[in-house]
Amino acid sequence: MRPAQLEDVIHGFLNRKYDLLLSTIIIDSGIDIPNVNTIIVNRADRFGLAELHQLRGRVGRSTRQAYAYFIVPSLSGITKKALRRLQAIEEFTEIGSGFNLSMRDLEIRGAGNLLGKEQTGFINEIGFDLYLKQIDEAVEELKYQEFKEVFKTLPKHEERTEPTLDAYFEIGIPETYMPEQMDRLNFYTALYSIKDLVELEDLKEEITDRFGPTPGLVNRLLLAAALRYHASFALFERIIMQRKAVTIILPKGEKEDYYKYQFVELMRYIVDEHKETIKFDQKKDVMKLVIKNKFKTPEDLLKYLIDFSNEVIKLFGVEKIINENGNSD
Repeated sequence: MRPAQLEDVIHGFLNRKYDLLLSTIIIDSGIDIPNVNTIIVNRADRFGLAELHQLRGRVGRSTRQAYAYFIVPSLSGITKKALRRLQAIEEFTEIGSGFNLSMRDLEIRGAGNLLGKEQTGFINEIGFDLYLKQIDEAVEELKYQEFKEVFKTLPKHEERTEPTLDAYFEIGIPETYMPEQMDRLNFYTALYSIKDLVELEDLKEEITDRFGPTPGLVNRLLLAAALRYHASFALFERIIMQRKAVTIILPKGEKEDYYKYQFVELMRYIVDEHKETIKFDQKKDVMKLVIKNKFKTPEDLLKYLIDFSNEVIKLFGVEKIINENGNSD
């Protein structure tokens, strides 16, 4: 709608030419119409807390009793964070409660990142999540390299990779099980970025509570998420699962510390315990582990790789980190 048309509609509503205004969230700020006393917000679970607060503030701007109705599919069909936002907007209804809502919003979403959300440069090209990841990596590199003397009292940096998983079998969330595309994307993102196994269990519980018993494809996805988590501590860069063999890509040769310490332990362990089933393969500066795929089902293969990752983790002496973050039992 053009600006002139928008202005005509708002003026008509202000002058009581219309009794009902159907609008997008564009009205959440800058609109002051004292004679409006009711607002109905559809799919309120999709709005942020600040947006809900602003929308609620469009009514009750005079001495008349006002009403704000926030409509959601069902309380069991929305995320935990959405439910907490709705509970907060219901709890804080008094005039001047904006600060309390801001604090609750901070509690729900977290305090954000060190250098702020709005940054110049190429953030729009690479995406906000990747941008934050690069910021974190740059800060850690500065702390433990260029400024290591300044930060020498800090605990040792948690060494992990961001493994990529390739599989010959299907993994995912069927549309028939989870119809809303946004729900599927949210769970994919959450499973991809789990910080510990407790978080994985919470996500599994939430999926089951909202959509019922998980089908086979979703169970595979949960196993894959667990594998990616464990493989990150085992310092695997990539795991390629094919019908006849599995290839595990180790860190590149430029990682001198890895090949000076962890790789020596890994090589000794494989020669002693897996000499017949796991082979080393090197091409240029890329070292690989090749495992024959003799497993009957994808699930058996995923479970084996999780167990193998845990064995490698113990070799590197970081099982304590895994145990503190939750276990896979």
